[in-house]
Amino acid sequence: MKNWKFFMMSTMIGSALVLGACGNEENGEATKSLSGSVSGDGSSTVAPIMEALVEEYAGVQPDVKVTSGASGTGGGFEKFIAGSTDFSNASRPIKEEEAAKLKEAGIDYTELEIAYDGLSIVVNKENDWAKDLTVEDLKKLWVEDGKTKKWSDINPEWPDEEVVFYSPGTDSGTFDYFNEIILEDADIVKAATLSEDDNVLVQGVQGDKNAIGFFGYAYYLANKDSLNVVKIDGVEPTNETIESGDYTPLSRPLFIYVKNSSVKENEAVYDFMQYSLENAGEMAEAVGYVSLPEEKYKEDLDALEGLK
Repeated sequence: MKNWKFFMMSTMIGSALVLGACGNEENGEATKSLSGSVSGDGSSTVAPIMEALVEEYAGVQPDVKVTSGASGTGGGFEKFIAGSTDFSNASRPIKEEEAAKLKEAGIDYTELEIAYDGLSIVVNKENDWAKDLTVEDLKKLWVEDGKTKKWSDINPEWPDEEVVFYSPGTDSGTFDYFNEIILEDADIVKAATLSEDDNVLVQGVQGDKNAIGFFGYAYYLANKDSLNVVKIDGVEPTNETIESGDYTPLSRPLFIYVKNSSVKENEAVYDFMQYSLENAGEMAEAVGYVSLPEEKYKEDLDALEGLK
């Protein structure tokens, strides 16, 4: 991943030291140091932001143990539904069936947005032909149709070589988003290698001239020297095009879902969620995503406060 720690050294360590010395302010008074545990799981796309937040928070509240796994958005929701986590990271909105299971389990939750992502289509560095694809091209490539996929199927001037596919696994919110927007619930090409680990996808595309894959924008930025990003309908994913929505339809928000009872009953959960929202914008930019407008973070902080 991109070295966010260096960024933090220069832009955030001062505020971290102040927070560590003073704690959060409540009614003008510094709160006490906290102890306890906070547990989460979920999206591998959100993981770089969460890893940064967890590590920085440890400097503010060293006696609070925060753990955050990366089993994928779907896998994270399974643990959230089972009641084994306080929060769940997601690279897509919660599904109706997941919400129904949470209701059945008696778990009330609140959705918090933390950043924007641009799902990035990447090819091997030696690929000098697939520089710009349309949404229809993506459908033609990625939807299973019983035929061997070749680059020349998209453009007869391109190599008559079989395309090698790398995709997030089916527990991934990134897969779900791609399925909804591009596949439209059709079967993904059977030849695709699927993995919940984005680094496996990166390495796969790096290792084959005919490979194509997709994952979160931060993973492209961290590996842009060894991968080429593909424009979609003439638009390249950048901070500007993702934030403006010009990079469509592959721009998307990233989420944390927090259990309401955990916020109310566990002071450490509230404090970590507050810290996360207060710092998510800078952390997102540091690891390669796009921060939300400040008013959105303020709305989520107000919603969090209302859960206490």
